[in-house]
Amino acid sequence: MGDQACLDTAPRTPDLERNDSGDFLKNHTVRDFSWTGLTVTVKDRETKKARDLICDISGDVQQGELVALMGPSGCGKTTLLNVLARRAAASGAKVLGESYVNGAKIDSGAFERMTSYVEQEDALIGSLTVEETLNFAADMSLPSSVSKHQRLDRVRALLEAFGIHKQANTLVGTPIRKGISGGQKRRVSVASQLITCPRILFLDEPTSGLDSTASFEVMSYAKKLARSNNLIIIASIHQPSTTTFQLFDQILLLSAGRTCFFGPVTEIEAYFRRIGHPIPSQTNPAEYLLDIVSSDFTNSKEEAQTRVEGIQLAWAKAAEANAVTRKGAGRARMVESESEKTLMQDLAGPGAIRITAALLHRSFIKSYRDVVAYGIRIVMYMGLAILMGTVWLRLYPSQEYIQPLINAIFFGSAFMSFMAVAYVPAFLEDRATFAKERANGLYGATPFMVSNLLIGLPFLFLISMLFSIVSYWLSNFRPSGEAFFTWVMWIFLDLVAAESLVVFVTAIFPNFVIALALVAFANGLWMSVGGFLVTPTILNPFWKLRAYVFQGMMVNEFSERIYSCGSQCQCMYITDLAPQCQIRGTGVLQTYGYATGRTGKWAGILVGIIAVYRLFGWIALYLRRT
Repeated sequence: MGDQACLDTAPRTPDLERNDSGDFLKNHTVRDFSWTGLTVTVKDRETKKARDLICDISGDVQQGELVALMGPSGCGKTTLLNVLARRAAASGAKVLGESYVNGAKIDSGAFERMTSYVEQEDALIGSLTVEETLNFAADMSLPSSVSKHQRLDRVRALLEAFGIHKQANTLVGTPIRKGISGGQKRRVSVASQLITCPRILFLDEPTSGLDSTASFEVMSYAKKLARSNNLIIIASIHQPSTTTFQLFDQILLLSAGRTCFFGPVTEIEAYFRRIGHPIPSQTNPAEYLLDIVSSDFTNSKEEAQTRVEGIQLAWAKAAEANAVTRKGAGRARMVESESEKTLMQDLAGPGAIRITAALLHRSFIKSYRDVVAYGIRIVMYMGLAILMGTVWLRLYPSQEYIQPLINAIFFGSAFMSFMAVAYVPAFLEDRATFAKERANGLYGATPFMVSNLLIGLPFLFLISMLFSIVSYWLSNFRPSGEAFFTWVMWIFLDLVAAESLVVFVTAIFPNFVIALALVAFANGLWMSVGGFLVTPTILNPFWKLRAYVFQGMMVNEFSERIYSCGSQCQCMYITDLAPQCQIRGTGVLQTYGYATGRTGKWAGILVGIIAVYRLFGWIALYLRRT
């Protein structure tokens, strides 16, 4: 359903501090948020000299206000928003300046718990419904003192407030299954961050990709929320319409990283008239301001640069700028009581067990609804099983079938793990959601990695079982229950190891093309050194790390089986059964250098390899913050 349908009913504004959500906000009051002298400096790649992305920016915002960071592309809006939200400004950037809440400095952990950040890209899980998205946000953020009934009440209040209650049971949407509209996704993103009742909300380009009606709708909700709940909302915005522009209480206008104006929207016209740039009547003020502070798209760049520098200099000398600086510095000198300086020593969020359980539940829903995660892979592996079973069909215990049996074992072990590259896009989506939720202080790398591993095991076991049921019996491998389930075990461990490799590589390189290429390269390498193309007897010992699956399957097939030498009794492998025109399977294993009785040891080593991959993936996620 489109956005327009939601305009038929006047939106309700939720009371985020009402008693049915608990008293954990009683000491959680933010009266003002100020910052002074914020400067971000990076080293220029060409000149190797220091360059300011933003320079000496100060500001002061009161509770209940909606503030816009506005300016032309590349002016530093997102950089400033990230600095205000205490996120990484840029790679290798040096940040100067201070920010204060109620006139006091607070640590980053406390700041994360009182704030939320809605990114420009909607990092939502498309296979969840709108209501499920908010429910899981509540489960992973609200403290244990808030009961399940109270959490559900809060979710319902937000659905009503944002006009998305009619879409509560609609999927957010995936590339395969259509879901809610772009404007509704924006509202879901904001609503999911309001579950925790943040006192400061940062919005990065909340109207990006929306038409003017949807943009006005989203910002109208933000305005009502700020007023009714005494929130501070700071949004970077590019080119709002006139009606959207007038919703903001204050505007911080930037150009080339410097302030051109900061103050109430009602004072903009008088200020720019005073400095010689009156806003023409019947003109969108936002468009006019962006035009006069931009020097990138103009015929006379020198003239435009001179104009912009004049506007920046006029603001630096203006009484309004001095008032902002004095106000911020004055708040920083305020002597606050201990309760104010520790205003975020409220109840902690949910414990690691509850967060992990919520992540498992969410991942389970995603796994069976999103066909990209495991559905397509199950179909792909079943096709691989039919291919293998029909190519190597009914191989008998005779010496002319020994090599085809070895070939089939190699195909089953190598290509099953190689096709794990199909897991890359699914994990990239999970990783993007994790990065957003971790940045908002919901949970760390440990619950994410644990839930990711646990939720994948039953699906990988199902894939291993279905693949084996088809391929094992069609190819006529050793016909015994023990041998069949040993084969299943090796396929399962092989898949878990391959998927763990995907997690490790993608945790380091969260780019689809790079991750896909590296995983394919690694799996191709393991195929080459797995023991089939080069036997372990002549393989460089350095490359024997991933030969355990192939040799385990070889031992499973040949250790207890006897093969006939044919009518002419010319045995390809000489064993103690040669006088009987038979080949003992251990003779085949000896040519490869494989010993029997080591299945448990090899399986244990493979489990260790899986653990190392997962550990390295955890380290990569723990150290990498983006």
